[in-house]
Formats: sequence, structure tokens, C-alpha cells
Amino acid sequence: MGQDVHGTAGSDPAAQDGGFAPEPPLARGDRLAARVTDVAFGGEGVARVNEFVVFVPFVLPGELVELEVTEVKRHFARARLVRVLEGSAERVTPRCPYFGGCGGCQYQHVAYREQLRLKHRQVSDLMERVGGFPAAAVQPVVPSPAEYGYRNRLLVRSQWHKPEQRLAIGFLRHDSRLVVDVEECAIAEPLLNRQLARVRAQPPPRGGLKVALRIQPEGWAVPPDSFFQNNFFALPSLLEVVRAALRDGGARHLVDVYCGVGYFGIELAREVESFVGLEYDRQALAAARQNAAARGLSNGEFVAGTAEECLAGALGKFRADRMAVILDPPRVGCAASALDQFRAVRPRQILYISCHPATQARDLRALCGEGLYRLHRLTPVDMFPQTQHVECVADLRAGVPCGGANG
Repeated sequence: MGQDVHGTAGSDPAAQDGGFAPEPPLARGDRLAARVTDVAFGGEGVARVNEFVVFVPFVLPGELVELEVTEVKRHFARARLVRVLEGSAERVTPRCPYFGGCGGCQYQHVAYREQLRLKHRQVSDLMERVGGFPAAAVQPVVPSPAEYGYRNRLLVRSQWHKPEQRLAIGFLRHDSRLVVDVEECAIAEPLLNRQLARVRAQPPPRGGLKVALRIQPEGWAVPPDSFFQNNFFALPSLLEVVRAALRDGGARHLVDVYCGVGYFGIELAREVESFVGLEYDRQALAAARQNAAARGLSNGEFVAGTAEECLAGALGKFRADRMAVILDPPRVGCAASALDQFRAVRPRQILYISCHPATQARDLRALCGEGLYRLHRLTPVDMFPQTQHVECVADLRAGVPCGGANG
């Protein structure tokens, strides 16, 4: 991830040098001091040794650190942090005793204001280099009201720890598939930590099993395996960004693709004359209908099936110049066939929501090709403090040449 963002591991100097690349200047086990120049999307710091890139976690830009090389590739290496020789003013003490081992958080050592700046810079960089969009289109990151104690869902893993002859219950390490034994998670809501304590008191019968812990959102039906945003504290901010963009866009009908339990379509139902939600998860779809009925909504419907199967019918329900689309796809992004349908129909507005700005930038570039859409603005919302992740809302408008790729 980080190497692609900075164009290091993703490039291939050997292809420009007769197929031969210089020998890496480092070897596994080497210890050295290096200055960190940046933090890449994904949370790894970027240092250079004779212009050879080294990725190291848990550091900050400007820091001088001692590192130990753990992996060497042709065009980059990875290392572990041994100690900080010259620390940044933005470095803080992590709250969690498992930080640095557990792979759940990447930024607990970073002051929260700096986390927001890092994420803004990372998103802007991705939008420029992957999407071809101007950095000025990226708005400041909307902060989370809760910096810790916000997660409402955890996936707890169990693993037999053979050397100690005991069951480890917790989360994967940041550098392996081994499980870190965790008694309490600093970014989880207190109720989840009480659930975790019960799991530890009555552990799974063997290693290799996973236990999903969840706090149900008040007033929403959500099946156990269906998606819902994991930060109740920041969710109103995310909704307000989407609502404001929809109002500004002026559409009168809404198609909510990948609608899950219907959150966005239902919350925005009174902003439009009618809406339709598409979802392949039948349990989530049943919950969406239940959620709409509980609010007395009669101007919407929910259709079962994949986006690729149902999109043509849904887009055909409304005039393109009066229609907005909400896209909240999985991390892998949208299927190319779905993007082609949007380009062919050209709804008035597309609001693309994603927690993976790299795939989002790729899809936005495809949508904006030949000037069919322009990126009006992109607003990051920090749904995941202390971690590498950030939710982004892209507001695309049809009819004006795009400021991004091929625009």
C-alpha cells in the first residue's frame, strides 16, 4: 500500500536499465539510523538510505530513528523501529499497552490533530496520483468527537499459543498472523470491552475460531453479519456531509447502491421524492424494509440482487437529470460494468463513499473520463481515529468537464 502511494515499490527501474537493477544497499538484520520523510497511506513511515526506500511503522515525519531491517526487496525494504533518536513534537504516549504489537491501530503515537493532517495529505496524494484530481478538491478531515472508545464492532480471534500452552484471545499482530492476547481494546466502546471480558472468561473451545462482538445501533435492525458504520459518534458527521451534498446537487430521486440495512436511503428519504435501495444480502435487505417501515416511509423500495444485476432497472426508474446515486461499495470498489452503466446513463450526481481512498480514486478516475463527471469536492471523515483508515465522501457532478483524469 505505502509503496504504491509513493511510487517506489510500484515502479521498476530495471525496466529502464536493460532489465538490471542495482543491488539493494541493505541486508536483513542491518541496524542503522535514518530520517523519516513521510508517512504513507497504510501507516508506514518512509525513510531513505542512499535513495533506497525503507518502510518502518510507528514513526512520524522528521524523526530520526534507529531501525532494524526485516525484509529486503529489489526496490524497497521494511524495518522495525528500534528506538526514536530525535522525536517529533507531535509524538504522544499511546494509551494502549498492546500498541506496537497488535495490528488494530497504527497512529496511537501521533497527536490527534496530526493524525488528521496526515490523513488529509495521504488522501490528497492518492487523489492526485491515482485519480488525477487537484489536491484542492480535498476538504479538511472532519474529526471524530471520540478519539478513543468509539468502535462498536470487534472481530476477536483465538489461537493456541504452543510455547506457553495456552489459548490467546485477541487480535492479529501488525507484522504476522499471530494473535496478540488482549484483555481490553482502547478504541472499543466500554460495552464491547465488557463483551470481550466475557469471551475471555468463557473462551472458544479451540484456537482458530473468531467471535464477532457488536453493539446494536439504537433504532436500527442490523443482522449479526450485516454491515453498519463502526463509529456511532462520528456517524452524524458522515451523514451530514452526504445530506449537504445531496441538497446542494438538487436531485429529486435517489438510488442507494450497496444499501445494506438502508441507512443512507432511509435517512435521506425526506430530501427526495422517491428512492430505491439495492442490496444482495437478503438478511440486510429484510432489515432495510423493517427500518423503513418503522419510520413510516412510503416513498422508497428495496430491491434484492447485486449492483450489476439490478443497476439498469434502478437507473431506468428516474430521469438522469433528476437522479442522484449513492455508492458505498466494499473496499475493493465498484465493478467495471457498474461504472460503465453510470457513465452511460449519467445521473445528475454520484456520491461515492469509501473507507479505501486508493480504490475510490481509481473508480473516480474511470467515472470522470472524457469529462463525463467532475469532482466537485471530496470530504474525508475520520470514522477510525488511531488507525490508518479514513472514510471519504466524493461528490461527482455530471455535465461539466472534469478536473481529474482526461478532464
